[in-house]
Amino acid sequence: MSLADPQSITIAAVTTSLPRISVGDEESTYASSDGQIVMRVSHEHGKGRVRRLVRVDTSKIGPDVFRDDLNVEKTAGIYVVIDQPEDGFTPADLLAFWTGFKTQLAASSDAIIVKLLGGEN
Repeated sequence: MSLADPQSITIAAVTTSLPRISVGDEESTYASSDGQIVMRVSHEHGKGRVRRLVRVDTSKIGPDVFRDDLNVEKTAGIYVVIDQPEDGFTPADLLAFWTGFKTQLAASSDAIIVKLLGGEN
């Protein structure tokens, strides 16, 4: 079962539509019309565990650090992986865990993420 089509994401106050561009048994891909934003959702089963992934990648054109006269594509990605055993945790258990995790990351104006991006650990 896939997520709603299209998905959307708001980055720097700009909302971008991400229509589904591919779907498989355990994964779907959504992308902006220019291909600069791509979202992947997948589920991987193996060794008694399930890995659930949501990943968003973005790209832009910028100067090459080695050649001033050349522009190149630069990419960045942010993703969340939920790694769980096949049994022992209910969806409600994992939702409570997720809620605590995202609340911690967003607390105090994203202070942990700001520090992470600054190289702190």
